[in-house]
Amino acid sequence: MLRFLSRTFASVQTQRKLDSAAALQSFLLSDSASSGSIERTVMEPKLYRPPPEVRGMTSLDKDAFTQTITVPALQVPTGVLNKVVKSLKKSTIQRPGVHRVVQDKEESSSFRLVLLDPHRVSSAGSFSEAEAEALRSFGVSEELKQYELKLTYDNLKTEEVLEAVLPQGQDVTSAFSRVGHIAHMNLRDHQLPYKNLIGQVIMDKNPGVTCVVNKTNMIDSTYRNFKMEVLAGEENMVAKVKENGVTYEFDFSRVYWNSRLSTEHQRVVQLVKRGDTVFDVFAGVGPFAVPAARVGAKVLANDLNPESHRWLQHNCKLNKVESKVQTFNLDGRDFIRGPLKQELPALLKGESAVHVVMNLPALALEFLDAFRGLLQLEPPCEQNLPTVHCYGFSKDDNPEADVVERASRSLGFPLEDKCSVHFVRNVAPNKDMMCVRFTVPKEVLFCSEAKTEPSEEPAPKRPKCEDSPNLT
Repeated sequence: MLRFLSRTFASVQTQRKLDSAAALQSFLLSDSASSGSIERTVMEPKLYRPPPEVRGMTSLDKDAFTQTITVPALQVPTGVLNKVVKSLKKSTIQRPGVHRVVQDKEESSSFRLVLLDPHRVSSAGSFSEAEAEALRSFGVSEELKQYELKLTYDNLKTEEVLEAVLPQGQDVTSAFSRVGHIAHMNLRDHQLPYKNLIGQVIMDKNPGVTCVVNKTNMIDSTYRNFKMEVLAGEENMVAKVKENGVTYEFDFSRVYWNSRLSTEHQRVVQLVKRGDTVFDVFAGVGPFAVPAARVGAKVLANDLNPESHRWLQHNCKLNKVESKVQTFNLDGRDFIRGPLKQELPALLKGESAVHVVMNLPALALEFLDAFRGLLQLEPPCEQNLPTVHCYGFSKDDNPEADVVERASRSLGFPLEDKCSVHFVRNVAPNKDMMCVRFTVPKEVLFCSEAKTEPSEEPAPKRPKCEDSPNLT
């Protein structure tokens, strides 16, 4: 039944569009014939029809996109012009760089022409009741005039230019990630012959973008950066971005940055309170570390990439939190078994929370084995055991169960029913980024380092201690 209704609705909508288009053409053809004009500047249902010669263009020729079309217009006295434009705001033409009000060359300066959207207005009967009533109250005739409008490359949208240039039937994308003044694209193979033109169009149509780059390989799991080529604009890769009120600077070509993780950064930082301690194992340029320090936490931040470490230090100074952040340039496992291990015994005796952030989705789950047997002397109570926020990619049909199973295997301890899983984002078809959050079990933290697999025997009973709130 639902499928039948959907088809019926689609059929009605299609017929309405066809009727509108027919009325539009009829209006213009009849008007053109009455004026004796033999030039067929007929309005099409699609406002802009690109010249066929631009198809396959690889070097941008802006003049080739110029075209003159005919649009409907109303003749309006200047005394009521602003009121009319306001009343017809849904029916006036909306196009980049095109003025809705133009001089009426056939009349005195006391009149102007208000240009209308041909998709909405094809005849005097196209106005809504409210619009028609407004025109009558202002003494404006509903008679439509024709206006020859010159559209240039500057008046076209990104999608219109790319649809006109790329081969018909091929996927057209204008999507990119904005990193400061840099637009970062992931072009597909069929788009590569047009890559420089695409880059120029993206730069032209997006104010503030002065450099367009395309990723040329996969992200390196070691340093989390990738090779890129400049498609258009300057080759300045040092970007300045602001995320959640924090300013960051970095060389985008040599470090990892993903603007789509802004919400996730904020979500985790909101769990951190003043006086807490945060260990950021794969800190990058500081999107977790710097805001955590700004809320009053003590932060130990680490990254293996020397460039990331350098910009991490720079961003701490830039945001005036360098006194609250200790930075390290170590492998993640060495950081856990070094600085984290040294600080943890004293923190276990305190009352403030301890957070361990592990944002390296391609590998972080494999680093959880570094917590096995990390400490030797077990405290009398597990009240202040650290909370881990560990990220991972999953292509499994059940990504939540998948990341929990892999985290359990790496820890050597079952985390089912002892953790929470948060969906971060879909990074590709059938590939999700997840965050598993759990309190490090004391059976892991104080177990023998030789233990590599979960024990199938029940754990020996341990002395009871006060119940503590569940930190997962």
